[in-house]
Amino acid sequence: MSGEVRVYISIGSNIDRNHYVSAALDALAEWFGDLIISPVYESEAVGFDGSPFLNLVVGVTTSLPVGELSRRFKQLEADNGRRRDVPKFSARTLDLDILTYGDQVGQIDGVELPRGEILKNAFVLRPLADIAPDAVHPVCGRSYKELWRDYHTGQKLWPVDFTWQGRRISLAAG
Repeated sequence: MSGEVRVYISIGSNIDRNHYVSAALDALAEWFGDLIISPVYESEAVGFDGSPFLNLVVGVTTSLPVGELSRRFKQLEADNGRRRDVPKFSARTLDLDILTYGDQVGQIDGVELPRGEILKNAFVLRPLADIAPDAVHPVCGRSYKELWRDYHTGQKLWPVDFTWQGRRISLAAG
């Protein structure tokens, strides 16, 4: 696939959260330039007992193929202490996932597109709806704003104060 495509990436951390989220944003800005950054949310761990996570979604424009993005993100996770020798649902320094790659659908270079978590987890759908409200999910054909409006699972998340490179990118509610 040639040309540039919009890619949405989820970022999560529940170990030294501010440090690792900032490290991810630094790397993404270095690789892609301007970032579209959602508010940062805190959420309870899903699937295991653990410290709360910080989660956000970032939009970038790139011509890199899916496989190359996936390799870069796995290397960035490893460089920031992410361990792969622990259960899938466990605490982590850094978790980056490709949510969408343009309107691509299916398994591409071993990556499920769009990522199933978009429709399952509030900590993915809400920040995606914040920065791409009118973008349409390439499978169900509904906007992320509509999907968030109709989302009901009881998963709790709340915006938190977050500053990156001296810039306030998120404010706590209230």
